Amino acid sequence: MSMRWWSIEVRDGVLPAQRWKDGYGEALLEAAITNGARRWEWTVIPGGVVLEVAFRESEEWDRFRALPVVTAALDATPDPVNGLYVYPGRGGNASARSPKRKPRPTGAGAAAVPIPVEPPVVARLAEALPPSEPIVTTPPAELPTPAHTLQPAA
Repeated sequence: MSMRWWSIEVRDGVLPAQRWKDGYGEALLEAAITNGARRWEWTVIPGGVVLEVAFRESEEWDRFRALPVVTAALDATPDPVNGLYVYPGRGGNASARSPKRKPRPTGAGAAAVPIPVEPPVVARLAEALPPSEPIVTTPPAELPTPAHTLQPAA
């Protein structure tokens, strides 16, 4: 019995793809399991996530893919135009390995451009100047004495 793998790859967009996985991952897995998924795996890749799901028959995948919850989850990806890939086979690192590239030599005659250093801005307190006109104060008027005074109780 062979299984057919399908991949749903979601790339970062307005929000990180990890947040999309946190919001829709459980609903997608529940829908996949109830529609015949035999194996599944989440893979975090640089700039996104991949859900790999294995079904025995292609009809099970078609039934899963047509579910409203799956359609809603795929429509809600961070970048539904350029950040969503649905394809047969395993995604992420399933391709043939390519040999490592040799690092580029450094120091090819280029030098770093010096960054100009601006002098620091010094903040000083303002000096108080005397007023241009003298301030004239009038002595306070004496308060009138009240007509009756309170006597302490004996």
